[in-house]
Order: sequence, then C-alpha cells, then structure tokens
Amino acid sequence: MTPYAFLSPTVIVMLVLMLIPVIMVIGYSFMDNVITNKFPVFVGLDNYVEVLSDPVFRTATGNTLFFTLVSVAAHLLLGLGFAMLLNSPLVGNVTKALFRVVYILPWLFTVAIIAVLWRLMLNPNGVINYILISLGLTDKGIEWLSSPDTALLAVTFINIWAGYSFYMVTLLAGLQGVPADLYEAARVDGASAFQRFWNVTLPQLKPIIISMSVLDIIWTSQQFALIWMTTGGGPVNVTEMLSTYTYKLAFSRYEFSVASASAVLILLLTMVLAFFYVRHQKARD
Repeated sequence: MTPYAFLSPTVIVMLVLMLIPVIMVIGYSFMDNVITNKFPVFVGLDNYVEVLSDPVFRTATGNTLFFTLVSVAAHLLLGLGFAMLLNSPLVGNVTKALFRVVYILPWLFTVAIIAVLWRLMLNPNGVINYILISLGLTDKGIEWLSSPDTALLAVTFINIWAGYSFYMVTLLAGLQGVPADLYEAARVDGASAFQRFWNVTLPQLKPIIISMSVLDIIWTSQQFALIWMTTGGGPVNVTEMLSTYTYKLAFSRYEFSVASASAVLILLLTMVLAFFYVRHQKARD
C-alpha cells in the first residue's frame, strides 16, 4: 500500500483538476444554457445538433484539418531534412553546432513571443514586405494576417516555423542511433544513397515518426494561443479553428452549453487519436 499512499496526493489533484471538470462539461453539454440560466433543463442532444449544423463549426473543422495536416507534414519533412543535414559527415563539427543553435531557436520561444514576432514581421510595414518590395516581387505591403486570401496560409507557416525543431531534435537522436553496419552492408550490396535512405534510414525511424506525428496531430489540432494572438480566428472566420470556435461560444456569446458540446466533440476526436498513439506504443514494446 505504501506506493499507492505516495501516489494518492497526485491522483487526488488530477481528479480535482482534470476528471471532475471533464465530467461537468459533459453534463453541461446536455443541458440548456448553464451558468447564465438559473434553472437549466435537460435538452438531450440539442446542443450537439446545433454545433454540427452550424456553418461556422464546419468552417472551423475544415480550417483545423488543413492547418493540422499541412503543419504536421511540413514539420516532418523539414525536421527530417535538417536532422539528416546535421547528421551528415560532410558538415563540419563547428558548422553543425552553429546550425543546431539556429535551428532549435523556434522551439525555445514561447507562443506569445512567436505570435508577437511574426505579427511585427508580417505587418504591411514589416520586414517581410520590405524584403519583397525591395526585390520587386510586390508593389505594396501585403496584409498577410488580415487578408482572407493569405491569413490561413500565414498562420500555418508560423506554426510550421515554430514546431519543426521538435522533429529535428528527435529525429537527429534517432539517426545517431542507427547502426553504421546497416549502411555498410547496404553499400556492399551496391545500394545508392536514395536506396539506403529508403530501405535503411526510414524503417529505422518509422516508430519515431509515427509517434511524433500522432502527438503532433493532437497538439496542432488543439492549437489556440497562436491563432488567438495572431488573427483571433479572423478575418471572416478564415482562420477559425475548433479551439477558437469553442472559446468564442463560451466567452463571447456566453453559450456555455453549446460550447461544452463543441468541447466534448473535440475531446472525442482527441481520444481517438490518443487510442491510436497508445496502441502504437504498446506494439513497439
């Protein structure tokens, strides 16, 4: 019983701070507007029907899907590319050390710093537009975060820049753990560089790639702070995500029960992804 006694304070805190609020939100989702309604009544699935029939919810779902898939794919490609560069014997040790510092910087910044930094850089009078105008690529400053044509691409790019370092560091560790004998055997068999990458490197990194990708999908699909601090979900909902949509339901429109229904739907999606992640981890073990 002693180990359980040591764990009990942590378990109690987790129950109070995590499990109980989740149960309360699930309960709210089946009621008429709670908090603002003194005597809420049971309405069944009405809140879920309202959320699923809301065109803004469908827009937020599409935006979240695009934002997540593009970000995860770019994180993987950039992270793997930079990891292979830093693992290459063709690059000197001093250069590798310098590149490691430069490439890992985005991962060290908080979301607030990243949001403020890129809002300034993507401002119509910011450095990005200054460079584009100087190169003759545009005649005037582009409203990267304010234009419906570019806002979603802009926040996706910012998220890619902020997250690829995680992949790079993890994949670099994986590359350094690949036995050199496998590459030597492949060379003896006459395998080209691409064949060694495809038949040796990728299979060795596959468990790491799958684990990181599933985690990244969960994290990215729930991204809130970056979107809220750059575009707030605008303009005209072109960067509205499921996270910002739920937040606005609760704290802008004060429809707490509908917001709870939206939150439960997001929770179900996250649980599905978490199930696949846990199953993959068990398969590895």
